[in-house]
Amino acid sequence: MFKSRAENLRDFVDARYGLFIHYGLYSLLGRGEWTLNKELIDIDEYQRLANSFKAENFNADQICALAKASGMSYICLTTMHHDGFMLYDSDLSDFCTTKTACGRDFVAETIAAARKHGLRVHLYHSLNHWTCNPSSSAALETKEAYEKFIAFTFARIKELVTKYRPIDVLWYDGWWPFNAKGWMAEEMNKMVLEIQPWIIFNGRNCLPGDFTTPEGHMSAPNPWRPWEACLTLNDNWCYVKGDENWKSPSQVISMLLCAAKGNGNLLLGVGPEPDGSIPAKAEEIMLEVGNWIKSNREAVYNTEVFDMGLMERGEHRSDWSHVCEYTASGNNLYLTVKCWPGEELTITGLKTKPQKIYMLENGKELPFDYNPANGKLTLKGLPEQSPGLRPGFKVECSGRPEIYRCGGMHTPCVQHPPYDPCPSDLSI
Repeated sequence: MFKSRAENLRDFVDARYGLFIHYGLYSLLGRGEWTLNKELIDIDEYQRLANSFKAENFNADQICALAKASGMSYICLTTMHHDGFMLYDSDLSDFCTTKTACGRDFVAETIAAARKHGLRVHLYHSLNHWTCNPSSSAALETKEAYEKFIAFTFARIKELVTKYRPIDVLWYDGWWPFNAKGWMAEEMNKMVLEIQPWIIFNGRNCLPGDFTTPEGHMSAPNPWRPWEACLTLNDNWCYVKGDENWKSPSQVISMLLCAAKGNGNLLLGVGPEPDGSIPAKAEEIMLEVGNWIKSNREAVYNTEVFDMGLMERGEHRSDWSHVCEYTASGNNLYLTVKCWPGEELTITGLKTKPQKIYMLENGKELPFDYNPANGKLTLKGLPEQSPGLRPGFKVECSGRPEIYRCGGMHTPCVQHPPYDPCPSDLSI
């Protein structure tokens, strides 16, 4: 018996960090997953690319092993993007990997590898379909075309969740051109749940879903609900020639910490090269972040909402710093250093008394000074130079940690905004 939906959603909230794989015929062109649409390539010409799609170096076991070594807990694979090319064995279409040149089922391979390496399985599937007949565009134009298109959409989703189970998440995308009523989204989810009652959904069939998916930005929903920010490791979801604008390990760590302080997830997008291999630079960055997670895992996983408000204090318990980023869990406050300050590190406004402080990498206990009057905490005995990538510290407090500062040199004894007295365009 697989887990319940409630258990599945709890596991999702704790998952924190996953790998998003965009791979398909568009990878051969190297100009983006929307190339068929953006260049208006002849559909017959585009479909003939399947004769050249060999994916000789796509190794699901190596990809999942890399994800695990990188500190990730799940993988999400594009089973079919908007171009309609299916990376699995379909009885509904010949435009799939088992019936073309490579003769492989990448969904089955990825699920088997993910389970082997202890990763959750999330499957991406596009509702939009550019190459079926009638297409999504045609479905807008006549009732007959709409009914055929929706019937085919339901058939392929049903086939996917019937052939491949159990899976943890069905990750819809490509909701153009309909709203929830047009997609028959309630009926769609009901059909899926009749086959796999434990599955959870994102909100991209125009229903709210079980979690939100901010794309390209790290924004926790307010009020909070489960969320997963999806961002790319370079500038594109799939392989694009010449895109070498890789995020640094430090940038990825900051994204992870942002997810952690908002009790959300980071889904990091990496596009395999045309032959299916993970770009060497992507692997290097992922492994460096993974090594950091080994020493600093508790600052990222099993954390709780620890954020700040600019205009109102409300239930916010955190603040911002030039030097470090804050996360929290229970009575523990975590400081992850962005810019190494030297032999001492100081924060102010800590309202909860610190009891002990440790360096996460080696467990060494550190001396400190604390002034309860202004919450000034100074960690002492640090090396002059940073000991490595984004060092982290654990501050054991007497209760749930709370930090409060404001825009003035002392905290006024009357009601006041923390930083902004009126709405602003600042992002925190």
